Amino acid sequence: MSAEAADREAVSGSRPNTPPQTSWFEFILDPSLIEQHLEKANPDPSAVHLVIQFLEQASKPSVNEQNQVQPPVDNRRNRTLKLLALKVAAHLRWDLDVLEKGLTTPVLNMLLNELLCVSRVPPGVKHVDLDLPTLPPTTAMAVLIYNRWAIRTIVLSSFPEKQAKPGPHQLNMMNLVQQEKELTDNILSVLKEQATDSIMVLEGALNIKKDFYVHTLRTLDLLAADPSAANGETESSTAGLRISADELHCQVRYDLGGIYFQQGCSDPSAYVKAQEHFRKTRELLAKLNSEPLHCHLDEKRLAGYWTACRALTGSSDPSDSQLTPYGLINNLIRTHNYQALIEAFIKDNVTRTLPNSFRHSVQLELSHRVQQGDKALEEVCHKLCICNAVRDALEGQVLSMRFQQLLLRPSKRTIAFLLEVCLRSLDKEHTSEASRRKMALFLKSLCERLEEVPLAYMVSSHKLFMELLQDEEKKTLLDQMRKRSATVNLSAKPLPSFYDIPASASVNVGQLEQQLILSLDTRQIRQILIELHGMAERAFWRVNSKWEVPANYINVILAIKDNLTRDLVYILMAKGLHCVTIKDFAHGRQLFSACLELVTEFSPKLRQVMLNETLLLEVRAHEAAAAEGNAERPPPDLVSRVRGYLEMRIHDIPLRQVVGEECVAFMLNWRENDYLTLQAPQSLVNNNPYIKLGQLLASTCKELPGPKESRRTAKELWDTVVQICSVSSQHKRASDGRVSLIKQREASLGVLPRSKFITFVKKLREPLVLTTLISLFVRLHSIVRDDIVNEVTAEHLSIWPTSLSNMQSVDVEAVVVTMKELVTYALSLNPNNQSWLITQADIYFVTNQYSAAMHHYLQAGTVCSDYFTKPVPPDVYTDQVLKRMIKCCSLLNCHTQVAVLCQFLREVDYMTAFKALQEQNSHDAMDSFYDYIWDVTILEYLTHIHHKRGEIEKRSKLLGRRS
Repeated sequence: MSAEAADREAVSGSRPNTPPQTSWFEFILDPSLIEQHLEKANPDPSAVHLVIQFLEQASKPSVNEQNQVQPPVDNRRNRTLKLLALKVAAHLRWDLDVLEKGLTTPVLNMLLNELLCVSRVPPGVKHVDLDLPTLPPTTAMAVLIYNRWAIRTIVLSSFPEKQAKPGPHQLNMMNLVQQEKELTDNILSVLKEQATDSIMVLEGALNIKKDFYVHTLRTLDLLAADPSAANGETESSTAGLRISADELHCQVRYDLGGIYFQQGCSDPSAYVKAQEHFRKTRELLAKLNSEPLHCHLDEKRLAGYWTACRALTGSSDPSDSQLTPYGLINNLIRTHNYQALIEAFIKDNVTRTLPNSFRHSVQLELSHRVQQGDKALEEVCHKLCICNAVRDALEGQVLSMRFQQLLLRPSKRTIAFLLEVCLRSLDKEHTSEASRRKMALFLKSLCERLEEVPLAYMVSSHKLFMELLQDEEKKTLLDQMRKRSATVNLSAKPLPSFYDIPASASVNVGQLEQQLILSLDTRQIRQILIELHGMAERAFWRVNSKWEVPANYINVILAIKDNLTRDLVYILMAKGLHCVTIKDFAHGRQLFSACLELVTEFSPKLRQVMLNETLLLEVRAHEAAAAEGNAERPPPDLVSRVRGYLEMRIHDIPLRQVVGEECVAFMLNWRENDYLTLQAPQSLVNNNPYIKLGQLLASTCKELPGPKESRRTAKELWDTVVQICSVSSQHKRASDGRVSLIKQREASLGVLPRSKFITFVKKLREPLVLTTLISLFVRLHSIVRDDIVNEVTAEHLSIWPTSLSNMQSVDVEAVVVTMKELVTYALSLNPNNQSWLITQADIYFVTNQYSAAMHHYLQAGTVCSDYFTKPVPPDVYTDQVLKRMIKCCSLLNCHTQVAVLCQFLREVDYMTAFKALQEQNSHDAMDSFYDYIWDVTILEYLTHIHHKRGEIEKRSKLLGRRS
């Protein structure tokens, strides 16, 4: 062997024998490999990384022969990859804690939607409309897992996150990160819209007392092998992993408690619901003997939630034999026992049980009450501030700003109390030497700070001072005080304001940052930033990760060279945008006005940006007032500014699409149709999809009802909307109903993606515009469904085409979902619109939801007849509507009601009435309805039936009525 070969062998022999990482495609080639891989102690790649790889490969877009990007193909490879991802999740027992930590929101959203699809959740039906007890066990469990994730994601999104600071090597990744953030925000917005439905689904699950079953690797294998053959087994009560009802209820109650607790900020009554769910969670958790299979919750967080709920609701729990330290403090505050509260804080200086943050939060809460006018608490706040300062000193923390203000002109009583707290905070037997030294430094610093010499002598003569300080330190301090007493008399000095306190090492930057986060006062924000920049050179616009400005504004703001100005512009804009979002328009105006005044001095580009955002604020403020019942038209100046924005042609100005979108909606809502149809420049219409939609809607509404020759615009609007609902055929076949509510259809062929179209429509509130859109979608629904028996009705159907030239490209589920969302939204604005109520009833009817359909048919009759005190107009209760009401009653086994309704038809339907009256198993009030039967033929037939059955009492009741 040569020396070179020997060297190679030595080197190779010294390397550890590490097996190569298994690639994702190997699992496609050998399906049995996945289970073997996951059973390893430390599989590489890990389970969550495998999910990411499988779904990433399955969702890769394809490129056709014309080099055009197409949606992912629905083929065997991609279906296998999705199934593998589900099998990995099944191996993890659908543990959302693990999945949420390892997967991003978009990836987890894709995974759970695949679970819904595989579990055969009915497409196009809202989860809240499903009857969970009647669904197959694995299907019901899939719905619950999805809705649990939905509310957990909403709760997690409300937690503050530390903003990552990108390094030089990450700059190229910023675009991808921004794209993922936008996708996450889109998903979150949909989940928040559906939050109420998700809560109702989970609340409904608590009424189910039977055990649940969740998919395992075996059941997923059965579905993959032969879906039709496996259907029976996977839907049976023996398939899948059994989850006891108590275990699932425990997990669901914990998740519901979390969402209610989060909602408590805006609705305090939600804290009571949260407390009840957490109480039940604790009870159920105690009942679970063995290690739970599905229930994974943080018991420490549960305890924290429980304590917080009890404090916020002011309730006590008889199951607790003694209060926790937190509970004790909250109980003292609730009972206004402030002397005992101060004693508890002094004792805690020795035991140090309560965290410093909690102690300071109690002080801040009482200070807030003082600011609201409760002056009796002022002395209590001073004493708590002193207790917290002594605790800070013992732990070597920076003393708070409030304590420093207190020392500027303290009274003799204040210093006496301070010395008492210092004395009682040291346990003579157990205090460490380090704590004694920290207390000595605190007293020494106190002597140096006190400007009134008599008070300084009061400290220096105290026994604790004499005991803790060394002789040399005492001598030096006394000499300093003698010199001061001869030359200085500071008692006449006025108390400085907050901003007169000089920036020094003792000032806590964190406290200033906290005030910066909370403040909405523009002058105070500016002053705090000046203070902070005098203490540290860093980007203070990063202090709060919730401060967000639109992506296309960021580069313009970060290009400002002066650090202080850049921070101020960013923070003012971010706070103003947040105020607009929560409809605090007064503060939003102040913040935008200050920002506009600032940027006008140096940046025409940012000035125009602020003018645009101010316009959006005014538009939203006026729309919010209109939604609350203010019918006053907008001032001409605002309408003129909206027109000016739509026609603006300034280059290099970053524009937000939402501003233009809301301006068009504003013009439609206030019936500024002449501008949209006649005055808007054609180039503007061609380049802005929202203005194009606005023009078509305005023109169509102006032409209603109109002759046939004036319906050219209606045809243009029809073509535009059909294109919005059209996608490639491959993407259409992959549609699974629920996914369509979450996934953005990037392959949309129209002027707008469907999700953005829906967002735009939900900004409209003009009844005629909404009626026109509902009419269009009802016609489109009738064509794509092609079911003449189960057609939905609406107004103005005759203006639309009766056929489609390319029906294969229309996404049927997208049309169905959009129609449902549109009608639901319209009824949320005006629940008494009889036309919309009939359309909603028809939708329920054709989807076999007969009870809901009957409810809306009756509601439509109620609103147009003054609660049935007047006749219902025949154009509302047409024969078709009455026949559908009859069918609803028949399928609900309300047979007597069927006979009553048959009388309202133009030609009484005796055959249906007689058949209904023959039924003996009726779920309505039966003979109580006889007073509402007036047709003699039906009465005679009914008398005959009762005579034949020997029902003498009922027959006599009928005969007595006829006489």
